[in-house]
Amino acid sequence: MKAETARIEEQMSAPDFWGDREKADRTFARLREIKGRIEPYRAIQADIEAIRELLALGEDDESILGEICAELERVRGGLAEFEMAVLLSGEHDRGNAIINIHPGAGGTESQDWAEMLLRMYTRYLDEHGFHHRLLDLQPGDEAGIKNATIEITGEFAFGRFKSESGIHRLVRISPFDANHRRHTSFAAVHVYPEIDDNLDVEIDPDEIRVDTYRASGAGGQHVNKVSSAVRITHFPTGIVVQCQNERSQHRNREMAMRVLRSRIYARLLEEEEEKKAKAAGEKKDISWGNQIRSYVFHPYTLVKDHRTGVQTGNLPAVMDGGIDIFIDGYLRWKERNN
Repeated sequence: MKAETARIEEQMSAPDFWGDREKADRTFARLREIKGRIEPYRAIQADIEAIRELLALGEDDESILGEICAELERVRGGLAEFEMAVLLSGEHDRGNAIINIHPGAGGTESQDWAEMLLRMYTRYLDEHGFHHRLLDLQPGDEAGIKNATIEITGEFAFGRFKSESGIHRLVRISPFDANHRRHTSFAAVHVYPEIDDNLDVEIDPDEIRVDTYRASGAGGQHVNKVSSAVRITHFPTGIVVQCQNERSQHRNREMAMRVLRSRIYARLLEEEEEKKAKAAGEKKDISWGNQIRSYVFHPYTLVKDHRTGVQTGNLPAVMDGGIDIFIDGYLRWKERNN
């Protein structure tokens, strides 16, 4: 961080620094972000030094031991907050996120599982004060959903939810099986950083196809009368996005383009990581499509993250949005393996 701070300060001292006001504002914002990480660290250092001085005094005056214990608890809390800030220090961690959920093969079973995951995430978002908006929802044929896309707004939305990208596996006695057999279902969750206009992601108008259609699901008569839903296909990558939650076709197209830009950017990041892994001779799978977590409803109850080893038998709490242990476990695991 010292090197980056020095580089930024050098840029700010350049005669033409204010020539591009937008760039200057971004530079200042980055400098504030860096200082926001350094200052808590320095404050903790100062607190630790103060406690050392109190301990020295405590050798002769036991009456201040209570004060020392209180200070230790306060510093411990500050360290925990600082540790989380370090874990959420990725390039896009502080920003918003887009989550896409879709079922794997298996028809109604998997579609129902995808809807259960949607409910789990919605409960988590509500509990933690994240604003969220459903951009697209396609109901299943009999139950569940075929696809859902959610925009999440809030500080560190992407940083916390990036842990959820991957395949989620469900094992349970199927409520749709008359013979009450055990079924295994899969659903894919993809999490993308919502990128702003400052990032250069070019989309050639000749390389996309925009289709409009009538939205499905809730929405009253408007849904049935107006082709307001938008689907955009990006030919070079094969990425398809759609948005139908807004009443206006223009707004749905705007939101769909935002999602498309985020997904293309995420694809570029993934390809860059693959190149780095090959250059380093790594054989690990860094794709977002690998199985990450299992949820077992029968013959016992267990939720286990296969990357981190974090697990719990409190299945009802997890399905009600209690996924903090998996998010925190992933952040610490990722830090250790970087």
